[in-house]
Amino acid sequence: MTPLNRPTVHDLLQRPAMAAGVLMFSASMAVLLAALLALAAPADANARTHRSVEHHADGSTTAHTGVARSGPNGAVLRGRAVTTDGRGNASVTSRGAAMGAQGGMAVRQGSTTRNADGSASHSGAVSAENAQGSLQSNGGATRNADGTVTQGRTTTATSAATGNSVQTQSSYGKDTGLARSATCYDASGTAMPCPTRP
Repeated sequence: MTPLNRPTVHDLLQRPAMAAGVLMFSASMAVLLAALLALAAPADANARTHRSVEHHADGSTTAHTGVARSGPNGAVLRGRAVTTDGRGNASVTSRGAAMGAQGGMAVRQGSTTRNADGSASHSGAVSAENAQGSLQSNGGATRNADGTVTQGRTTTATSAATGNSVQTQSSYGKDTGLARSATCYDASGTAMPCPTRP
């Protein structure tokens, strides 16, 4: 099997538009990427920005923007691609990773599509971790051509000290309205009463 050629930190700093294609947001990849960027950070801040536009045979256009920045306060890598077809349809994808000087890290990705008939959809996910714990959140929203909107999101936060977690869910629909719920779990994954706020 032919080994995969992974871009190096130097490649990403020199050609940050690659960020739109190389960030695959598994937890291990996010940690590795953030760690590599942090280790590569020079004493003075180092930043690269790249923009390019591709014109395709079908008349569509894709614009890429990539930013890679590293320094004593941490590192950030972002990529964004916008595609339009000239007929009112467009899509945007974005991805990013960041790591602070104290070791906290976060990754994010999102995708939005807008159609000529007025309909649109969006999905996004965020994952963050530091010494206090971790958070994962993902959700999306859709808008039909008639303007009807539905959306939903699930977020889980986990304490590093106790292993306890809380999962919140929210949703909205024209017929159901806004709904929210929260469930708490102990370190073994067993549901438990959520602590009350003081």
